[in-house]
Amino acid sequence: MTISEQVNCGMSDFKVTNTSITFSTEGESDFIDLSDRVEDVVQKSGIQNGLVHVFAPHATGILILTENDPALLGDIKKLLEELAPKRGSYSHPSNAHAHLRSVILPPDRTLPVNNGKVQFGTWQSLMFVETDVYPRRRTVLIQVMGET
Repeated sequence: MTISEQVNCGMSDFKVTNTSITFSTEGESDFIDLSDRVEDVVQKSGIQNGLVHVFAPHATGILILTENDPALLGDIKKLLEELAPKRGSYSHPSNAHAHLRSVILPPDRTLPVNNGKVQFGTWQSLMFVETDVYPRRRTVLIQVMGET
């Protein structure tokens, strides 16, 4: 392992900010790109080096890091259908498949912040995926922590 930079973070330089963003989805398998919104929150936080943690407090919503490409998003929809089919034989009424998809994939992601910027991979976007069957109003919590 190579360490390219070592940061000495004194407690007086440490800061934590908490922000929530709200948006609407169009229903099942809707993808919402949150990358620019998270980047904006990090920039406004004034934190230069640390972490940004993004959490979707919903039983039927997930966060993924992937390329925001329509063909790939279609493939992800197919994968979700294969993992937990909408018309499966479930005990829970109406949207069991949505809950099961949310069990398989996480509701949160943590990304590094370096020099005031979120460190996404070359083709990565942070996407909220609606797994529920109806359009919803969703909230995502964003916590930025690190040195200013």
